[in-house]
Amino acid sequence: MPGMPEAAPRLRVALDGTPLLGHRTGIGVATAGMMGALAARSDVAVSSYAVSVRQRSDLATQVPAGVSIEQRPMAARPLMAAWARSSHPRIERFIGPHDVVHGTNFVVPPSRRARRVVSVWDLTFARFPELCEPAVLRFERLVARALKTGAVVHVASNAIADEVREHFGARRDQVAVVHLGVPALAPPDLEGAERVLGGSRRYILSIGTAEPRKDLPSLVGAFDSLAAEDPELELVLVGPPGWGQAALEAAIDRSAAPERIRRPGFVSDGVLASLLRGARALAYPSLYEGFGFPPLQAMAAGVPVVTTRAGSIGEIVGGAALVVAPGDVDDLASALAVAVYDEAQRSVLITAGATRATDFTWDKTASGLMALYRRLLGN
Repeated sequence: MPGMPEAAPRLRVALDGTPLLGHRTGIGVATAGMMGALAARSDVAVSSYAVSVRQRSDLATQVPAGVSIEQRPMAARPLMAAWARSSHPRIERFIGPHDVVHGTNFVVPPSRRARRVVSVWDLTFARFPELCEPAVLRFERLVARALKTGAVVHVASNAIADEVREHFGARRDQVAVVHLGVPALAPPDLEGAERVLGGSRRYILSIGTAEPRKDLPSLVGAFDSLAAEDPELELVLVGPPGWGQAALEAAIDRSAAPERIRRPGFVSDGVLASLLRGARALAYPSLYEGFGFPPLQAMAAGVPVVTTRAGSIGEIVGGAALVVAPGDVDDLASALAVAVYDEAQRSVLITAGATRATDFTWDKTASGLMALYRRLLGN
């Protein structure tokens, strides 16, 4: 109508969907959540690309509704090597023109005109290089080059923002904090969960890949202390095997109750939802984390959380969880005993956790990302 202001044009934003392929880790969950929340808005057109030749065709089945896929094949190994040392080839060659390109997993390609954002979830490669596989150690050079060539780093917590600024010497305006939402639990699969539990009704749950950073051996040691007093208590370790598998297996071999430690590996979303809702407590004893979905999911499901004050975890859980020092097996055991057996304290944790979880929504994530994108574009 005459006199009516024109609507602002929709931003064209491309996000790296490579973390959606294969078994979905926390970064894959974060990527899906960001994409889905952005695609639900009317002021942005969201597309996705995958830095993979073999799995590229799978991307169409993994992106959320409303996300388009338009790209030429992108071979991961040669491209990563090229992007670590130069500004070619540029992303427009593969996906065409966009306003913003958002690398969701430590890597953002060089561009001709698009503004660039790179998500840095933690600084394990700098703080704990001994806990990293070689592929992870390459991220440091890629992040440093992204900052040097004008990209802005997105982080999911203030703790990691401070680490990025200190480690890379980044300016304050080069690092943007946008929290993530709480991933919704899938409809429960009670039969699948029953196959995992085998009749167990009192168990502590852990969720995470068997990698050194998750410190599952300390959890096994803490469980042993409780299991000695409670013959019905079990420990359920959900998550795929990783490069900490040998240490975990050694800890289980030393356990006095190895038959009560269940290791189903990777489980379906429905089974995970059922296991989480039925747990007496979630144990999250990480040595370091950049965000941490499982504690928030447990809080939203009404399950007490025991975790560590490592990385950003304390910031994310607030005062709604029992928090101990990383690697302290005795304190971990004591906190788990409270979460499992102290009904009054359980009630406090459940109420506080439910309130805390409501602070993290994907709508807020999308709003924060859009504010960042528009700032970069000068809108």
